Amino acid sequence: MTHSTIPTARLGEHGPEVGVQGLGCMGMSFAYGPTDADASRAALERALELGVTLYDTADAYGAGENEKFLSPFFRAHRDEVVIATKFALAIPPEDPSRRIIRNDAPYIREAVEASLRRLDVDVIDLYYMHRRDVNVPIEDTVGVMAELVREGKVKRLGLSEVTAAELRAAQGVHPIAAVQSEWSLFSRDIEAQVVPAARELGVSLVPYSPLGRGFLTGSFADAATDLTADDFRRQQPRYTGENAAANAALLEPVRTVAEAHGASLGQIALAWVQQRSAVHGLPVIPIPGTSKPGRVEENTAATRIVLSDEELDLLEPISAKVAGDRYADMRFASAGRE
Repeated sequence: MTHSTIPTARLGEHGPEVGVQGLGCMGMSFAYGPTDADASRAALERALELGVTLYDTADAYGAGENEKFLSPFFRAHRDEVVIATKFALAIPPEDPSRRIIRNDAPYIREAVEASLRRLDVDVIDLYYMHRRDVNVPIEDTVGVMAELVREGKVKRLGLSEVTAAELRAAQGVHPIAAVQSEWSLFSRDIEAQVVPAARELGVSLVPYSPLGRGFLTGSFADAATDLTADDFRRQQPRYTGENAAANAALLEPVRTVAEAHGASLGQIALAWVQQRSAVHGLPVIPIPGTSKPGRVEENTAATRIVLSDEELDLLEPISAKVAGDRYADMRFASAGRE
């Protein structure tokens, strides 16, 4: 396997050049079963060596623990990395296992100060609204976020899981650098309206879960039986039971393409997402998550795989056949609001 540095893409119309693939850091301390701090630290360093410069976290990941874990790495490489974190998924005091969506001004101001402390930085490079509270006008939310930019606490703004209309309304208040939404061979709803709006407005797309939370790699077949009891994926409808069995069958064309390239299933899934940039004409910077250096090498190598038109045609029908919703509670997705 070649370990050369990955290409770059621009984060927003006037933003910095970052590695064309970022790193999702959630699983290093939260959601995907047992963690390994030493392996995670090695994965962070290896990613930087390979040209990965956008690192993605959130205050909700482990109730702030993920930001704290990443802090030493960020301090050691502050001039080399672009730090992205998020607010909006608050923990209700009466039930620490739940997340509620908050976009109100007092919460945002409290959240940014807490993230700055945990990250131990003076400014956050990219600050996302993690989820949309439909009871708060998005113009109000982005207005508060814009104040954080003017105050020097945040450099650029991002939105996660928003509709095209919400993106346009937000852009009318302050430039938006990036939209983060699920985008993969299994999840393509954003292509209808969000992606065209982002292209028109000069906004970059940052796909999360480009590997279908690992399902597209073939690493598990049914979350309910293959993953530990504390794994978040056991709560996601498409990865358990009859849905999982139906969706596993959809991986056959991915295997066919992978064999032709001498690649893994995950590399083909990532190459497909990376190629959305050329298909749709805008910067696309996926953030596959991993805590293993070897997986970082495998994932970044996917940036050098180019799928032919025939291979893209073979993969095209997959998403329409996927069984099950992305979330048990679809308030956490934008699809129902379009």
